[in-house]
Amino acid sequence: MRKITPHLWFDKEAKEAAELYTSVIPNSKIANVKTLHNTPSGDCDMVSFELSGRAFMAISAGPPYKFNPSVSFHVKCSAKHEVDSIFERLSSGGRVLMPLGSYPFSDRYGWLEDKYGVSWQVILAAEHEMKQRISPVLMFVGKVCGKTEEAINDYAEVFKNSPAGATASTNVNILARYGTAEEPDREGTVRYASFTLLGQEFGAMDSAREHKFAFNEAISFMVPCDTQGEIDYFWERLSADPKAGQCGWLKDRYGLSWQITPTIMNEMLAGNDQERTARVTQTFLKMKKFDIDALKQAYGGQ
Repeated sequence: MRKITPHLWFDKEAKEAAELYTSVIPNSKIANVKTLHNTPSGDCDMVSFELSGRAFMAISAGPPYKFNPSVSFHVKCSAKHEVDSIFERLSSGGRVLMPLGSYPFSDRYGWLEDKYGVSWQVILAAEHEMKQRISPVLMFVGKVCGKTEEAINDYAEVFKNSPAGATASTNVNILARYGTAEEPDREGTVRYASFTLLGQEFGAMDSAREHKFAFNEAISFMVPCDTQGEIDYFWERLSADPKAGQCGWLKDRYGLSWQITPTIMNEMLAGNDQERTARVTQTFLKMKKFDIDALKQAYGGQ
């Protein structure tokens, strides 16, 4: 089954960060490292890796985007000592957002930014919650605060009705809402929700507190597409900012970034044929929405 892949944009540290994450989180590995040459950001390292079975991509492409807690990653652990170990190692050189401790929702939990700025929530979870150990969590703040429920229902509808989602589970579960006297959060907005897209778990929440951050391109989500029809579908359903579309990237109406990518790109950028890689790279750099036929022509040298 195809998977939505979180994509992390680093300045120069993609390989270093992937090495840290795969050494800290059990059952993780680096799958591949590829360097793209002569891009607008210079030479870019692309790193694919897995954290407890969850696929990630990272790129070293310069400093324009900074990580922030609007997107974080839940790390579910089965024992308190595992929570403590992962939290300690990831927080080294970083910043603690919520200290390790006991909270109403978990006996052991902590929220941190690592030394690169990536945000992690490390939590002791019940056995039935361990099916997916790493889950992205979206925090809707500022202008989009209060829109969590609307957004996740939109995402569920988009993926459920997509050609890629025909055989994958998609559901939404509002686990907790804010009550009265919890200002500045408005009663009835989402304290925490879980939802699945293409069978993968995500989390989401509203926060009306004053935050000096919002969704940006530092973290995006790659949607794999087998056909041009699938690319066209997701682009039409998700793209809401014409200025943001470039190299398969788009922004939705909540400001979240997605990459609508053809699965054949993995094959096109694999191998050691530098001339072929360069042709494909220079072709896709000129695109907004990906054109599979044009990429195939570049791959074939036409």
